[in-house]
Amino acid sequence: MQIRSAYAATLLSALMFSGAAQADYSAADEIKVLQGFKAGGGSDALAQLTQPFLRESLGVEFINEYLPGATGAIAWTRLAHQSPNDGSVISITNTPMLMTNYIMNDAINYSIEELTPIANVVTDPGIIVVPEDSPYETVEEFLAAAEERPGEITVGNSGVGGDDFFSTIMIEKATGLSFQKVPFQGDGPSATAALGGKIDASFNNLGNVYGHIESGSLRPLAVFAEERLDILPDVPTMVEMDIDVVAGSSRGYSAPAGIPDEARDELIAAFEALGENEEFQKTAQERAMNLDIQTGDDYGQMMQDMEGQFVEIWADVKDEVNQ
Repeated sequence: MQIRSAYAATLLSALMFSGAAQADYSAADEIKVLQGFKAGGGSDALAQLTQPFLRESLGVEFINEYLPGATGAIAWTRLAHQSPNDGSVISITNTPMLMTNYIMNDAINYSIEELTPIANVVTDPGIIVVPEDSPYETVEEFLAAAEERPGEITVGNSGVGGDDFFSTIMIEKATGLSFQKVPFQGDGPSATAALGGKIDASFNNLGNVYGHIESGSLRPLAVFAEERLDILPDVPTMVEMDIDVVAGSSRGYSAPAGIPDEARDELIAAFEALGENEEFQKTAQERAMNLDIQTGDDYGQMMQDMEGQFVEIWADVKDEVNQ
C-alpha cells in the first residue's frame, strides 16, 4: 500500500504510534456515509466493522444514511451529483455493481469518473446457501434439481446488476442450467428470505451469512473462490466441479469528485492505518470479512479494471437477459 503524500505519511505515523491521541479531520466534525442498501446487509456489516476504528483515528462521528433501491444507484447518484464535495459526505461503494448499474442501464447517469476513490476494504467471496431444512445437502443435488426443473429453482440475489446476479448468470452460462432469479434490495433481505424458506437458495456473500452458517440456520453448498476457504474447509468451490466461476463483492468507500486534497489524504491515511491495526484485523477475521485494502489511485485502477471486465460480460449476455 502506498501513502499518497508527505502529509498523509505523517498522519499515518501519528495514527499508528500515538496511542490514545486522535487526529482531527480537517473537513468536518462528522461524516455522513451514504449506504445504497438496507441495514443488515454487506454494506452495513462493513460500516459496523470499519467506522468505530475510523471514528477513533479521525476524531469524527460517522452518520449512516440508508438509501436502498436501484441496486445502490440511488445512493451513488446522490454521491456523484447531489452531495457537497467538501469531505463531509462519503459512501460505501460496492463493486462490481457500482459500475454494472450504468453499464446495464443508460438511464443511470453517474460514473466512476465522478467519484474520488478512497479505499477498498474487503473482497467478499460469493457463496450458495440454502435453509437448514432444505432437501439439498450438496451442491451436486442442488444443480441436479435445477437440471430436472429448468427455471423453477428460486435463487435470491442482492439486486439486478449485483455480483450475485452476475454469479447466477455465469453459472447458467457455464452449465446450461436456468434458475428463477429473485432480486432483493441487498444481501441481507436475500439471506432473510432463505432463512424463512421463501426461496430455494440465496447466492450471497460469505461475510454476510457466516453467522447463520455457524449457527446452522443456513447450509453452505459451494463458494465462488479459486480454492477452498480456511474457515469453511468442507465447502467445495465451483471450480472443483469444473464450473469456472470465481466471483464476489468488494466493498470500500468513495467521495464525490473534487474533495480537498487534504481531506482525501487524511481519509486515505486512516484506511491505510487499518491495515496495520491488529485489533481491526482480528475483528475482521472473526466476522469472516476478507481484508483487501487498496487505497487512492490503486482503488481507482481496481474500479477501472473491473468496469472493463463487466462491459465484456454484459455485452455477451445482455440480449438473453433482456428477453
